[in-house]
Order: sequence, then C-alpha cells, then structure tokens
Amino acid sequence: MVLFHSMNDVIWYTTLTVIILLAYGTGANPLRVGGRFVRELAVSRSHLLLFAALLGILLLNKLELSFEGEMQYGADFTPLFYAIEGDLVANIQQLLVRDWLTPVMSFMYIVVFQSLLIASLVMYVYLDPTKRLYRATCYAIMINYVIAIPFFLYFPVNEAWFYHSNVSFPILETFPAFESEYRHLSGLDNCFPSLHTSISVTLAILAFRSKIRRWAWLVGISAAVIITSIFYLGIHWMTDMLGGTVLGIFSAALGLYFSRYDLPAGRTFPVPGSMRELTNKRR
Repeated sequence: MVLFHSMNDVIWYTTLTVIILLAYGTGANPLRVGGRFVRELAVSRSHLLLFAALLGILLLNKLELSFEGEMQYGADFTPLFYAIEGDLVANIQQLLVRDWLTPVMSFMYIVVFQSLLIASLVMYVYLDPTKRLYRATCYAIMINYVIAIPFFLYFPVNEAWFYHSNVSFPILETFPAFESEYRHLSGLDNCFPSLHTSISVTLAILAFRSKIRRWAWLVGISAAVIITSIFYLGIHWMTDMLGGTVLGIFSAALGLYFSRYDLPAGRTFPVPGSMRELTNKRR
C-alpha cells in the first residue's frame, strides 16, 4: 500500500496530523492555537531567537550530509554493531512484520514523529503561561542534534537493512521514492545514536512534565511505537536505540535545567489561567 508518492504527500499528512494533535492536546480550535504561537514569536524576541536557533540546528543536520560527503574519513563501525548484535534486528523484524502493519509503522516513523515535535512546540506556547516547556523543548531538541551530529560524522554506522542480508526495508512498500525523496534528510550511515529514539524519548519526558495526562499518554505511547518502528522498518540497530534513549533522557533533563534561567525578553502574549487550571479541564 503506497501512502507517500512524494514529499508533498508527507507535508500534507504532517499538516493534517499536527492539526489533529493540537485539537486533541488543547481542546481548542487548532487555528487559534497556531495563531497564538505566531503572535508569541512576534512579541517575544527571546522566543523568536530560540525558535530560529532550533531551525538553524535542523538545517545544520541537513548540511551534515554535505560535510560528510566532502570528508576523506572512510571509517565504518557497522561490523562492530553486527558483531555485538548478530541477527537480533532480523529476528525482531521477522516476529513483527505484517502486511497491514507496514503502513502504520511507516506513518508513525515519517509523519507522526515530526508532527509530535511541531505540535509540542505550538501547544506549550498556548497552554503554559511561563512558556518554560516551550523553551525546554527547543533546548532539548537542539542538544539532541548537537551531540548526535559529531557521531554521524566520525562514528558512521550503516542502517541495518543495508548491511544485514536478512533485514528487509519495508518502508519502500509505502514510500517507493524514499531513497530519492527522503534520504537527503537522513543519511544512510547516520544511525548512532538514533534520533528517532532520542527525540521521541525527549518529547515523552517533557509531555509527562506538562501534567496534561491525555497528552502525556498519547506522546508516551506514540514514542514507544516510533521506537518499535525503527526495528520493524529495518533501519536501526538495538545499540542505536540504547544510545538514543540515553541521549533523549539527558537532553530532556538539560533542556528543563536551561529553561529555568531563560526569562522571556520583551512582551509575551497573555494566556488566561494557569497550566494547572488548563490541565484540570482536560482530564
């Protein structure tokens, strides 16, 4: 079953998913929630700069592939991972793969992963009068990338399906043009640590810190499914996942720490009520 014919389909699915997530997480009109996010960036210089820095890190991650192509490094640590794990990913994949489940796992890996990040940023601006969770999310995501990029450059590990003959790559069934359309966002040897794991763990931790029970459980369950999808789709090794989990926990803790000392400069868009009051309404 083909879900994505091109990146345009990914963009449309992501937009729709973000709208649904915002409506579910806030209980409000998602257009109103999005409008408040834009207005907050317009009136708060520090929050705008933090958002710009986050976009800059994401751009740097994309440019990393160009840097890597110009390097004469040539190392490959994939055999080390295979020596440690053997057929573990292949066995997990054989246990899980079903025709009906492949579109679900592909959708979670490609669309829901990035939708949770976008929705979290927008929602925390809307719900949190202090904007601390917004700042914590921005910091934590940047920390994830800042730590991961050097590993991608100097500790290259190929995706499991590319190295292991018994591991398949079922995402091509749902996104046949994955290699030509999506690959420029994720290098073939950018496996360790798994950013899909680390960012999912980070978002889950921050969601539980928000005290919004329904949102916390949604993000937590989604994170678990996304992490499962990296094995289902034959992309990551177990070691990638373990490294990503440690990175995600560390980044969330450090992001929360930094957010304590970053007070917004200038005006911020007023939000009626408190986080606790909004949380209680949605339980």
